[in-house]
Amino acid sequence: MKSKRPAVLLTTALTAMVAISGCGGGKSAGNVAAGDSGAGNSGGSGEQVTISHYTIDSEDRTFIEKLIPEFEKEHPNIKVKVEKAPYEQFDSKLQTLIAGGNSPDVTSHYGYGGFAEYYNKDMLLDLTDLIKEDGFKAEDYNIPGNLMKIYTVNGRTYGIPVNMYVTLMLYNKDMFDAAGVSYPPSDYEDKSWTFERMVEDAKKMTLVSDDIAKTQYGVDFTWAERDMRPLYFGAEPYSEDTWTNGGVPSETHFDSPEVIAAYQKLFDLVFKDKVSPTSEWSKSVAGQNGDPFVAGKIGMSIGGSWNLAGANDFPFKIGVAAVPWGGNEQVRSTLFVDPLLILKDSKHPKEAFEWIKYLMTTEVQEKSIELSGGNPPVNTEAAEVYYKHFDGIDPQDVKKVYEGAVKYGYESYNHLITNYSQINDMFINELQPVETGHKTLEEVMPVIQKKVTEIIKR
Repeated sequence: MKSKRPAVLLTTALTAMVAISGCGGGKSAGNVAAGDSGAGNSGGSGEQVTISHYTIDSEDRTFIEKLIPEFEKEHPNIKVKVEKAPYEQFDSKLQTLIAGGNSPDVTSHYGYGGFAEYYNKDMLLDLTDLIKEDGFKAEDYNIPGNLMKIYTVNGRTYGIPVNMYVTLMLYNKDMFDAAGVSYPPSDYEDKSWTFERMVEDAKKMTLVSDDIAKTQYGVDFTWAERDMRPLYFGAEPYSEDTWTNGGVPSETHFDSPEVIAAYQKLFDLVFKDKVSPTSEWSKSVAGQNGDPFVAGKIGMSIGGSWNLAGANDFPFKIGVAAVPWGGNEQVRSTLFVDPLLILKDSKHPKEAFEWIKYLMTTEVQEKSIELSGGNPPVNTEAAEVYYKHFDGIDPQDVKKVYEGAVKYGYESYNHLITNYSQINDMFINELQPVETGHKTLEEVMPVIQKKVTEIIKR
């Protein structure tokens, strides 16, 4: 089943995809200011207020604590408090804070859920009036206008993009050299770089031995969230109206022959071609939360560009390449554009917006690259610094991979489909017996189809 989307350029597909017309949303900053004396008083009176920024408890997110002193020096009436939670608990803690009347002021969709879920749960503040009153212009912060449109709903803005991750390939140059295999290209227009060629290269680097220390695999192909992976091969599991219906599809097709065939190609990498590791092997080599690629046991790893963050410390020479052609002429990359959001129950939206603007400045975005260990900025001027951040990798390769990934990219489903945290948990549980080889896709996918339908109806 070929995707019917017209084009996947950010300027077209993402705009259309997230022009959500469903219910929900949130009250505007103007309404908050008019109805909440705390927000009104803290704007021009100089009264000191404290805002909270809720994020994941990991170094690539909590680095913002190091930015607070300078911000508070420039804004003596605003104090910033950082609240944290582990990734797995991010959404549940956020809901608990809101329910308890302790809503954070600023956050992002850093958990399993995404923008559509937050929007449909009426958690977000409509920033449109605040942006107009402030005179904020995306171009003043080198933010591409097309990225701003991702989190615009019916002409109303609900988020300011701060980081942009893409899907890319990292490869172990040492393994390529030892196998005598030429490096994959960083140019997305190189049509010779196909999924089939990737498999052939992977075979040359795969060595399976009874001695686990000697075993290595050619490729680990995750690409995106589990429900999104069929799109890489041109199979669409969600109906087209999903992207214009508040992230709520009228139909899903997880039990269709096309979707099952797409999943089969990925599982064939493990069980038929035997060029990819099983989940059990990966855990045994790298631990529950480790990465066998980082351990030097994988030749090619396809995943989010956050995997680049630790590249300077990898114990081998590393390269970056385009995701190979997989059957979808339009989509080869998943995009993960993270916005900064002000929650509807924020008592100090104007001060929260000052904090957001500070984080978007070129100077702070450049500084954040180093402090975070390599978070990619949306600020295009700061991005030039990001491309040069990785030791031993040609900055032009990083830039070409990023530009190609954007051209052939589609925003991650976890940001765009409602009730996604529940969908994600279900996929993990139901696909596990397939990942371990104990069940077939033909057995599992009808169950997934039924459960996805039930979750969406909630």
